[in-house]
Amino acid sequence: MSYFLAFLGFALLILLHEGGHFLAAKAVGMRVERFSLFFGPMFLKRQIGETEYGIGVLPLGGYVKITGMSPNEEFDSPEIAARAYVNQPPWKRIVVIAAGPAVNLVIAFALVWFVYVAGPTVLVTPQGAPIATNTVGKLTKGSAAAGVIQVGDKIVSVNGVKGPVPIHNAISKEPCAGGVRVDGCAAVKPATVVLRRDGVLKTVKIDPRWSTKYKEMLIGITWNDATVPTSALTAARQSVSGLWRVTEKTVSVIANIFQSSDRHQLHSIVGAGAIASQEVAAGWQDGLDTFALISLSLGLINLVPLLPLDGGHIFWAVAEKLRGRRISLKVMERASFVGIAMILLLMVVGLSNDISSLAGSGIHVQ
Repeated sequence: MSYFLAFLGFALLILLHEGGHFLAAKAVGMRVERFSLFFGPMFLKRQIGETEYGIGVLPLGGYVKITGMSPNEEFDSPEIAARAYVNQPPWKRIVVIAAGPAVNLVIAFALVWFVYVAGPTVLVTPQGAPIATNTVGKLTKGSAAAGVIQVGDKIVSVNGVKGPVPIHNAISKEPCAGGVRVDGCAAVKPATVVLRRDGVLKTVKIDPRWSTKYKEMLIGITWNDATVPTSALTAARQSVSGLWRVTEKTVSVIANIFQSSDRHQLHSIVGAGAIASQEVAAGWQDGLDTFALISLSLGLINLVPLLPLDGGHIFWAVAEKLRGRRISLKVMERASFVGIAMILLLMVVGLSNDISSLAGSGIHVQ
């Protein structure tokens, strides 16, 4: 089911991206011949006015065919030629091409904003660390607290110490019995834990154990973070901030593609699909977050100023406006080789990473 939902999510992102181009082209008066979800021959199609709508047999994308976008295209009449993309002023072409990536960016913001609004805001210290409550949020499997403490218990005190941070500090410094700290060794004496469960106070004894991984004594509980309801404005600020951090990271990865650490972070549609299905299965919030990041990535990649990407069309339209006259088609065709080479490189690297991951332990979210 999660794979099916992931597929629907990808299809919807493609449809909305192409829908941005389509609506913008219609709005500025260009002639749209075809609007297709997926590529190849259409197994479902319908002609409405001058535009043919349909669904192709190859689920690898989608496209909008606007009259006058193909090189050396011939027009059947002066009226059609007047509405062709190639004969429109630069500002109209920029609006039409930018509309696709713009839709992706808006979708990314809307999804992240909704996730923030739907959930509470975690309170943090001035240093940015989450503020813990005295309520138990999680229990470590097989820990000293497992089977003794329950999720939702409120810890009143441990050995007379109150407050999440003081309690943690007090437990972490307990010595191991025998004086030698080895993984899993118990403390010299058990901790006296006073807790409130269903409104009733209880006192229990727990033996803290040494964790070699964390290099401290632990009883195996994780506190719930303090939260408040998220306002629409706060959610908007958090969304912009979070998406900007992802944008910086994405640009850095692409710019440093020849560095091994960045190159191995790239994924193809195969990896993106696997990750999306994992996150959808994990819950609706994780699923929406993932599709927000995919939508953001689609928008950013398409804005790279190289043909045949949307950003390339925008770049040459701006160049034409600044130059004051049309730029030779041969010049743009030669420039497009760079963009095609970059797209192929990203596809090969991403697919190679995904094949290696699938042959190993699988693709996981990092």
